Amino acid sequence: MISLRASEIAKVVEGKLFGDDVTVTSAPVLNSSLATAGSIFLALEGANTDGHNFAEEALNNGAVLVICSKPVNGNHILVTDVTVALGKLAHYVRSSLKDLKVIGITGSQGKTTTKELLNSVLSQVGPTVSPSGNYNNDLGAPLSLLQCTAETKFCIVEMGARHLGDIARLALIARPDIGVVLKVGSAHLGEFGSIEKIAQTKSELISSLQDNAVAILGNYDKYTPAMASLHKGKKVIFGESSDCDVRATDIEFREGRAHFDLVTPEGRSAVGLRIVGLHQVANALAVAAVATELGLTLDQIAGGLSTAETRAKWRMEIIELPQLLLINDAYNASPEATAAALSTLSLFAQERGGQSWAYLGKMHELGESSQSDHAAIGTLASELGIDHLVCVGAPEYALHLPENGSSMVHVCDDKEQALVIAQSMNPGDVVLVKASRSEKLEVLAEAISAQWSEREDEA
Repeated sequence: MISLRASEIAKVVEGKLFGDDVTVTSAPVLNSSLATAGSIFLALEGANTDGHNFAEEALNNGAVLVICSKPVNGNHILVTDVTVALGKLAHYVRSSLKDLKVIGITGSQGKTTTKELLNSVLSQVGPTVSPSGNYNNDLGAPLSLLQCTAETKFCIVEMGARHLGDIARLALIARPDIGVVLKVGSAHLGEFGSIEKIAQTKSELISSLQDNAVAILGNYDKYTPAMASLHKGKKVIFGESSDCDVRATDIEFREGRAHFDLVTPEGRSAVGLRIVGLHQVANALAVAAVATELGLTLDQIAGGLSTAETRAKWRMEIIELPQLLLINDAYNASPEATAAALSTLSLFAQERGGQSWAYLGKMHELGESSQSDHAAIGTLASELGIDHLVCVGAPEYALHLPENGSSMVHVCDDKEQALVIAQSMNPGDVVLVKASRSEKLEVLAEAISAQWSEREDEA
């Protein structure tokens, strides 16, 4: 964070300073144990924890200032709403850093992976801020911006939404130079009520852009390219068709990873991704489009994409066990993401020659279409030739599957029953574990791994 006096901060956030006019030199923190010398502690009141109770600990750990909604001991700025104050401070710091390039990313699928790929590519050419974790809301996005200093060249801000207006609010704080919409899908359909409402929310990033900013839009659904009409400035479309400004051609799948020729206005270059799944091509193209607009050479972009790896846990995480491949993708699930994961599972199994096992738990927040969406994924698994479909607490996947279909269907009430099914796995098989985060299927993935390793040790 840039150096600011407490009195300056109080003015920016429209609060009242109590105590000394100290100098803040480090970014704000939410956790008192993470406070460092010169930092701000944000005392948030939650449903289960009140940050005001930890203000003294934060100050003892090095924080010099607390932003709070109730008086505390020590230097503090009293505000009505700490989250709103944080947004105001982030907007001020972003406006003060005239040379900083901010990239805002939203979409129903791929935000975190795209953020990490972009961080890897941009870090080659300048200091880049791209926080780890799911920093995509009213707290996370401002905290990302407040990590920037005068030396920071690029800041990547991930923008998520639960309601109409969420992304517009984040865009006004971050003022992106480049706005990226990856794809509109059915994630959080239950909250928004329709795909059209989801598209409207994602489009807030594009409609909020200034005229001199660049809108970068994926060509993977009908809603995202149409957002070009909302922006008066430059528009860039990425995808796999010949009319896209940035595209992939000659796509191949080798050892679970996509290889393709990247085509941009600068030319053509080969890319071999290290992250798993054909669906990662779209994320890589979004990165290539952003990097091209920021002036990176084609060689820098292709080389950066070919060496980038993801830090995201439980997102298409490959676990190579003795004679068994486990894909732990238990972080989240939507129909689109699950379909992509099943496709990857099928291709992996074809390469390795073993059987494919899809352990699928419930996909949440799908609203009235939940049952039909689950059934459609079950049908897709059968069409892809998945050998074993294991429904973990989600019998809806098997709703429309015939008893004599190509997939052997196992309907399990819980993780314990699903683990028993795993005893039938054989050397050379490939296993996918996927569900919405609240299902905690990473626990099942770990159990399958442990069970297989124990079996191999006994062999």
